[in-house]
Amino acid sequence: MLDELDVVILAAGKGTRMRSQTPKVLHTLAGKPMVSHVLETAQALNPSRTHVVIGHGADQLQAALEGTDVHFALQAEQKGTGHAVAQTLEQLGQGKVLVLYGDVPLIRRETLAALLANVDEQHLGLLTVTLTNPHGYGRIVRNDAGEAVAIVEQKDANAEQLTINECNTGIMAMTRPVKALAASAVGRKRPGRVLPDGCDCHGR
Repeated sequence: MLDELDVVILAAGKGTRMRSQTPKVLHTLAGKPMVSHVLETAQALNPSRTHVVIGHGADQLQAALEGTDVHFALQAEQKGTGHAVAQTLEQLGQGKVLVLYGDVPLIRRETLAALLANVDEQHLGLLTVTLTNPHGYGRIVRNDAGEAVAIVEQKDANAEQLTINECNTGIMAMTRPVKALAASAVGRKRPGRVLPDGCDCHGR
């Protein structure tokens, strides 16, 4: 059953900082919308299903991706990444789930394949990055065995956690517990429900 793979591409955001009426993921790089690069990389993994979560500029995104083999899920209100993934829950299979971002076009197939290889029913996979200046990013907290046990957002971190320079990219892979994880994130009372809200869990 774990041979199944669902890819969820988050593409509902407004991209306010870009100060453009064009949805963020439709801005072009090397002659193609950013989301198209992400979709091509995802398809190279031969997923069972690919889901694109749309919201802001939904009609434009659907038009741009016309003819591609994707399922669209509408996030009518942008309430964070956990809420976005939750819009796909009824469409997901029973295997692995890979969560990508439509505005991260340079991610490589090899990186994602390695991430998926570390995922089983007891472990989710987190793609992390080590930064000289980690300000603003969620920190990866590890136990003495080197396992990732929590993701702590910048504003929730204590002084010790703020010294950590291994950070969350937001890209993650997991098995069926994605449903509980997304539901957990949606159930929190924070204004933006993000997947790390549910991530007091074992990761690699």
